[in-house]
Amino acid sequence: MKITGLALVPPPSAADLPKVTPELLASVLARYSRSNEGLAAILAKVDIANPDASIDRILKFVDYGHASIGGLTGGLAIALDDVSMWLAYKIFEIATMADGQESSTRYITMDAANVPSAEELGVPSDLAGRWREVLDRSFAAYQQEYARLDALAVAEPQRVRVPPDAKPAVVARLRKNYALDRARYFIPFATRTNLGLVQSSRMWATTVKHLDSLPQPEARAAAKLIRDELLKQSPRLMRYSSAEKSFEEQARQELAASITLGLARLSAAPLTDEVWVQVDRATPPWLPETQPVAEALRHRANRYGYQGAATRRMRVSFAWNNMALAELRDLNRHRTGHRYTPLIQAGFYLPPEIDRATHAALLTDQLELTRELLGRGSPAYVYSLLLGAQTPFEHSTHADKFIYEAELRTGMGAHFRYAEHLSAALSGFFQHVPEARDWVVEGTAEPE
Repeated sequence: MKITGLALVPPPSAADLPKVTPELLASVLARYSRSNEGLAAILAKVDIANPDASIDRILKFVDYGHASIGGLTGGLAIALDDVSMWLAYKIFEIATMADGQESSTRYITMDAANVPSAEELGVPSDLAGRWREVLDRSFAAYQQEYARLDALAVAEPQRVRVPPDAKPAVVARLRKNYALDRARYFIPFATRTNLGLVQSSRMWATTVKHLDSLPQPEARAAAKLIRDELLKQSPRLMRYSSAEKSFEEQARQELAASITLGLARLSAAPLTDEVWVQVDRATPPWLPETQPVAEALRHRANRYGYQGAATRRMRVSFAWNNMALAELRDLNRHRTGHRYTPLIQAGFYLPPEIDRATHAALLTDQLELTRELLGRGSPAYVYSLLLGAQTPFEHSTHADKFIYEAELRTGMGAHFRYAEHLSAALSGFFQHVPEARDWVVEGTAEPE
């Protein structure tokens, strides 16, 4: 047995590893899969000083599917600055195999100037002024509630849970987060944020193709920028990243379904919490699952421990009727399985510390603007939503991944609303799998 390393950017201790471009890496591995020469022999024929010639020579010889070869390019990193929160959400929904991060609402600028223009977002010109006015008032409500809640946390320190013997700096941070996390439901979904993603050329091509097929001009503009950047690193494999009929048709149908459902359920009243959990433990008759659930779980030291086949083979679907966009932004980033939401405003969540009546006029005007955009069939309706808008959200995955998410989102430092949602989902899961109860650690979202 012999191992040969390939490095896109080798660490200092790996000076002896060949430095290859993403496409050269993909072409070498493609040739490797169609040869018994061994990797060292193939690399010996590669001219590192002239990688393009080597790539063309190999790919001319190798009959390959571009998707399978594109997956061999390694991690290509792209950072997107100043995109709307909607676009960041959509990219994470599309890029199911990416690793990435998005700026937290605790650290981005909360100001009316930090929103793309109505033209960039495709907001109808005759509604642009009205849209901007609603957003201005939304940011003002956010700032008003943040200042009030921050002062309340100072006057009534028992409101903020802090660890024993916490230092003053920690107490100040937790107090600030207490106010931010409750005021954030007024933040417009159009607010600019930043995100970074790492994925292979194959997955980038699919992501860009999907973005280029969406009706929102912001998505298509992002597709072009990403494609232009990745063409520098993977020009041959990014040729397959333009809008495509099947993507466009599914986007059209999903928008139509969202508009129909959105108009039917549009409301500014809060939704009562409902959760739905379905567990499928069926196995083929010739391969039954014999491991007890307890044995799959009890050997873990924490949520990062490896689970046994009993939970890894168990399918779990779970959904909420009332996921506020504030929480959706994060729960949507649990990448295993499939996530689905019509992205509508079926209700509007505000925490009990905020008086809804104080902001009744804003919520009414925001609701009517959304109604107008939905009535026109405008894909820009997503930019009239605030983070308090509640939408149904469904996630299907396997039990080991669900258990990890539930333990994470109820554990130390978890946002209070995550903990409520995942605690309800765990309760539903335990009804189906009661033997897991003793081995799943449901947290209390204690502060870090």
